[in-house]
Amino acid sequence: MESVQKEAAASTQPNKSVSSINPDTLPNKKMAWWIKREENHMTPSAQEEVDLSHYDAWYIKTNLKGDEKPVFLTFDCGYENGYTASILDVLKKHKAPGAFFLCRHYIEDQPELVKRMKKEGHIVGNHTSHHVCMPETDSRKVREEITDNANYMKEATGYEMDRFFRPPKGEYSERTLQITKDIGYTTVFWSMAYLDYDVDNQPGSDYVINHFEKYIHPGAIPLIHNISKSNAEALDTVLTNLEKEGYTFHSLSDLKKG
Repeated sequence: MESVQKEAAASTQPNKSVSSINPDTLPNKKMAWWIKREENHMTPSAQEEVDLSHYDAWYIKTNLKGDEKPVFLTFDCGYENGYTASILDVLKKHKAPGAFFLCRHYIEDQPELVKRMKKEGHIVGNHTSHHVCMPETDSRKVREEITDNANYMKEATGYEMDRFFRPPKGEYSERTLQITKDIGYTTVFWSMAYLDYDVDNQPGSDYVINHFEKYIHPGAIPLIHNISKSNAEALDTVLTNLEKEGYTFHSLSDLKKG
């Protein structure tokens, strides 16, 4: 995990290239990320309106080699519901790096958990300060939502926020993707998701286990919510099953490697 920590730290360095494109000249049509599930370990299809490669945005790892089967575990952390420590325990058990996307509230409320994420070699990514709808927010404020969140994390924990970004609710436009790219962030969507975020209507651990068995694929980026009891109960079994099937766990810092 130490090498993962070093690679992750490198990703926090500012992107010094400046785009010649004015984001405000780009379409601001509000879009919400979606995928079409495929069984039998096939890569899901996704929205086709925007070429993600223009904006350093990803939902799967591309250019896979041979039989490699990488998985990039990502967690959206809206607030703490008592399960994140156990999630970290499971990741440590399996030597599996994860990526945790945080808003400011989470950092304010759980600085010690955030420090633990970083100490144990995980990516801590940006989810905006206040979970705003990106396309409905003006360009100046979009930049502030991202940069202020990163600055606060440094102040509160002493650690840099890694330069990976997940748009709240998966809402985006070409304008907001360009802004995110311009300030040095890689946008990370997902290729697997399920209804795990309603704490009063949990799917159950068996559902989570079966969902991964049915829809996992090489290069997958699962979206997992930390507030889910079902996820916390299922994660150890999910990772064990994936290991048996030949999948390997990777940091987002490996996402763009050939």
